[in-house]
Amino acid sequence: MELGFDGKVAIVTGGGGGLGREHALEFARRGARVVVNDLGGAVDGSGGAISAAQAVVEEIEAIGGEAVANGDSVATKEGGEAIVQSAIDAFGQVDIVVNNAGILRDKTFHKMEDAEINSVLDVHLKGAFYVTQPAWLHFREQGYGRVINTSSNSGLLGNFGQANYGAAKMGLVGFTRVLAAEGAKYNIKVNAIAPVAKTRMTEDLLGALADQLDPKMVTPVVVYLAHESNETTGCVYSAAGGTIAKFFIGLTQGTARGGDITVESVAEDWDAINNEEGYVVPANPGEEFMKLAAQWQS
Repeated sequence: MELGFDGKVAIVTGGGGGLGREHALEFARRGARVVVNDLGGAVDGSGGAISAAQAVVEEIEAIGGEAVANGDSVATKEGGEAIVQSAIDAFGQVDIVVNNAGILRDKTFHKMEDAEINSVLDVHLKGAFYVTQPAWLHFREQGYGRVINTSSNSGLLGNFGQANYGAAKMGLVGFTRVLAAEGAKYNIKVNAIAPVAKTRMTEDLLGALADQLDPKMVTPVVVYLAHESNETTGCVYSAAGGTIAKFFIGLTQGTARGGDITVESVAEDWDAINNEEGYVVPANPGEEFMKLAAQWQS
């Protein structure tokens, strides 16, 4: 059976191009009403025009869907509230938030200035806070919601020249896992993706791989995670060129010396501490504590 979204309302930030455009179009094809948010600025976040969002709205209307354009910035609390309010004003509800908006201001760390740090954190990390929080109030009240955050392998794995971007993207992993825990009893599922795709932001970085990384091949996992049938929460998925895989946080068995631990014993145990055989994947801090307690008792 096709997974449909009749009766649902989705907000897609950064929906005027690239990944966001593909997400918005697919939600609309499957029956969702969509708020297409896009500031319409340059890759570095400068400038702005609602025309990018409006162009996607027109594409959606051309295939018989319903959508509205929004040009507010995700980087301020007021902008986030206005984006969510546009969904309420146009469609009376909000069910799905896809935090996709992003900018790049790459520079090696020793040369990075405050403006380059703050602007990237504001859009990627704070932007997810500012858009999700007003939507969250509606999710809790209606006992339903889906949030998909856009992380990156630059955060999970690190990438040269992207200390600002990588920090923001790894911050979204923590954000995702905390909201998954807080949303559980309200039927709010929160997940993240780490996409690799040819977009305006990445086409100069991907080289020969770019043509194999169509953004539309990322969209299926986003749309599935946003569907009411999805029960997965708190997870991060790699999505690239039609390949979907799960990133997870593992914990080695390590060593347990108790009160006998010293600097020298850490040095002696270093290989064992880093041995990845028999690792565990704790779902939350409580499961890590259970692992520790078992080691202490033994």
